[in-house]
Parts: sequence; C-alpha cells; structure tokens
Amino acid sequence: MSPAVSRADAPTGSGPGGRIEIGDIRAKLGELAGEVDDTTTKAKPILTYLAVGGGVALLIVAFALGRRKGRRKSTWVEVRRL
Repeated sequence: MSPAVSRADAPTGSGPGGRIEIGDIRAKLGELAGEVDDTTTKAKPILTYLAVGGGVALLIVAFALGRRKGRRKSTWVEVRRL
C-alpha cells in the first residue's frame, strides 16, 4: 500500500485555491517531451552504429555458415582415362 499524500506534499496548480488546471498539465507534459527529445537525440547516433554493426555481423555469420554447409555437402568426382 502506498502512503497517503499529506496536504503539505500535495501538488498545487495555478488555478483558484491551488487547483491544477489543464494549462498546468500541458506545461508539465511539454517539459517531459523536451527531456525525451533530448535523450533520443543523444542516443540516435549510437543506436545507428549498433544497428549497422549488427547487420554486418549477421551477414558475416550467414556467409560463414553457408560456406561451411556448402563444403560439407560437396561431392568429389574423379574422372580417369583408361
């Protein structure tokens, strides 16, 4: 169970009697959106490099496994002249 919020800790808004109004909610959401935008802007180059590196690694592994499988099933045919 969560503890009850006391009157001293209660959020206050800009409305009459300290009521929270729609403008207060919009302002707070704008702050949060700004923080999220900053974080995604900082993380985007790192994620791009990781995605490209993962794709290259996946191609190398697929090439190596396909090459190995092809070698195991190859048939040797020896032609001799009499």
